[in-house]
Amino acid sequence: MTLERGALLHNRYRIVEILGQGGMGSVYRAVDENLGVDVAVKENLFTTDEYARQFRLEAVILANLRQSNLPRVTDHFVIGDQGQYLVMDYIEGEDLRQRMERTNFLPDDEVILIGAAMSKALSYLHSRNPSILHRDVKPGNVKISPDGEIFLVDFGLAKVVQGTQATTTGARAMTPGYSPPEQYGTARTDPRTDVYSLGATLYAALTGVIPEDGLARAMENAELTPVRKRAPKVSRRLAAAVEKAMEVDADDRFQTADEFRKALLAANSKTQRLIEDDFTITPSPSQPLPSIEEVPEDNTTGNPPSNPLSGVPIKSQPISEPKEPPTSETPRQKRRKSRGKFIRFLLWMILIASGLVGLAFYAPELPEMLSRIGIIPMANFPSVPIPAATQTLSVTQTGEAVVIIETESATLTPTLEPTLTNTPEPTLTPTPTETFTPSPTPIGGGAGQIAFASDRTGAPQIYLANTEGNGIHPITNLSEGACQPDWSPDGEKIVFVSPCEVNQDVFKGSSLYIVDADGSNLTPLSSVPGGDFEPAWSPDGKHIAFTSLRDGHMQIYSINLADSTVQRLTETTKDEFARHPAWSPFGNQIAYAIKRYSAYQIWSMTDTGQSPEQITGSNYTIWNVLPVWSPDGMVILYSQYYAGIPTRVWLMSIRYEDRGNEGVDLGADPLPVQDVDYSEDGFWLVFEGKDGDNRDIYITTVAGASRTQLTTDPSYDFDPVWRPSP
Repeated sequence: MTLERGALLHNRYRIVEILGQGGMGSVYRAVDENLGVDVAVKENLFTTDEYARQFRLEAVILANLRQSNLPRVTDHFVIGDQGQYLVMDYIEGEDLRQRMERTNFLPDDEVILIGAAMSKALSYLHSRNPSILHRDVKPGNVKISPDGEIFLVDFGLAKVVQGTQATTTGARAMTPGYSPPEQYGTARTDPRTDVYSLGATLYAALTGVIPEDGLARAMENAELTPVRKRAPKVSRRLAAAVEKAMEVDADDRFQTADEFRKALLAANSKTQRLIEDDFTITPSPSQPLPSIEEVPEDNTTGNPPSNPLSGVPIKSQPISEPKEPPTSETPRQKRRKSRGKFIRFLLWMILIASGLVGLAFYAPELPEMLSRIGIIPMANFPSVPIPAATQTLSVTQTGEAVVIIETESATLTPTLEPTLTNTPEPTLTPTPTETFTPSPTPIGGGAGQIAFASDRTGAPQIYLANTEGNGIHPITNLSEGACQPDWSPDGEKIVFVSPCEVNQDVFKGSSLYIVDADGSNLTPLSSVPGGDFEPAWSPDGKHIAFTSLRDGHMQIYSINLADSTVQRLTETTKDEFARHPAWSPFGNQIAYAIKRYSAYQIWSMTDTGQSPEQITGSNYTIWNVLPVWSPDGMVILYSQYYAGIPTRVWLMSIRYEDRGNEGVDLGADPLPVQDVDYSEDGFWLVFEGKDGDNRDIYITTVAGASRTQLTTDPSYDFDPVWRPSP
């Protein structure tokens, strides 16, 4: 139950406003009346024992953290059968996602500083004993205060690593575009998982575009679009650092968040000197790295600042306006420094020229190589084979000096003999085909079966099939047809609609029926004239939501299976149609489609029809319909098509916390992709697709990869739903 404004929680926290709402509870802004300060209160509504344990673990994790880029937990308590609550610092300001929406994309300087701050926070988490993985780094979890302070928030998916043991939480969730392949279950997560997600976050900040999904890239169904192809003004060094952090194979990424931070700071002339300070001033292992936010606003004493990052203050100003370091040099000192820089530059040029002459003496093939890569004009040189580079070497570290080598094309980088730099060993080449093939058994992690409707024997009937596409058999035999099946949460019964016809959208005169999975015990539910259809069984098994015409136009109702009472959940005008109900996995919310202003949108409401809230927008030409929740309650998938042309249906995704924004096209081609349902483990989707003029049932991963056709009958197969474990 949502807490009202002004409510006093735990005799201490006065609720001010709701900051966010999800399937498991809400986040509130409140006033701690004991201390007179604003706090954030996170709520868990006892949805399951596992989520309660996970929520408790989040409290323990945060309560023991002391780092300037992380929020502090100040209280944790449980209230009877109501729920448990986590009280933490309230961080005012916008998150990175909101900042990106406001500016489209961020300049290099801001991205570097945000990335450096987040890398420090991750490095601190990874260095704890036991180590902590965040596993949900994304723009929405990077908070920026009005003073420019940067915080990493939301530890709901955090994982505590005890030696080589698996995760101590049961949380499994992915954010398409920001999660690496291993987070989908292809391998164990480790600190490099957070490095990937941070790289993807910075990619989105630089380009204004969510990067291609990690699992789709691992399955070779997509390739990462280079940063500079989408944002040509981004520096090559910064783009290379971000792309390295997002390598599909974890061995090819930065191995620690600290490595990533140093590469980011080295990518810009304004921040490059900071990496030199880091080389010379190493904090003790028991302390976090110096914080960008801990810099004093100014240095009025004239003495050198003790903090190595004091030249780039953020705390005293927004990150969009980084200040140059203060200086007290005289004009003569400035001229002397300029002459010194010029002399050093000449010395470097002499050394480089000497090196090239020496290489030319010992390697006669050098002139031809230089001409091939465009450094000197092509001439008639004798043919000398040049070995292909196995890996682009972008940073070579010798002692304390860092030399950045930039090339336009990795495939043209020659290997010199003798070489003055370390050449990566061929043994580091990843083997994605062995590492990233998901193998849940059975597919989907549930009962390994799918129910669907088909007209293969005339009138549509409900069929059952294995996820391998075999064992297909009917479970209904009604003369007027049956369709729109939905499973009970225990996987033992199916609710469906009859009468039913193929290509029918509105089922006037239809009723709801329940049947056992073996086709026995056919039972009609109470109905009234008009038509009941589009049933959805609640996660607790006690209610069925459905669409009905009983009051003259489409509205959503809920039937209590214990006493057959029916409650109307939506209250709209006759010009606004509400339909396609879909329960959240915790049973406290229902997503649905509503036609407003001649266009369908996705909305949500509580299980009793309260607090309606828009999830997606739409317009006169784009309609959003058929929502379905992910098993963790964080994502809603839905179908999108042009009004009046439902032959090309896109599969769209939106995180519940991003409601009100545009969804993301999952790119599950070929189209149409509609009537989608999640598998029980959340890694797979079943849907109705089309091959030519034939409608069949397909499965695919949540990223749109590994598309497999389950049915091949020339009939019309539709309305698939994944069977839960009995």
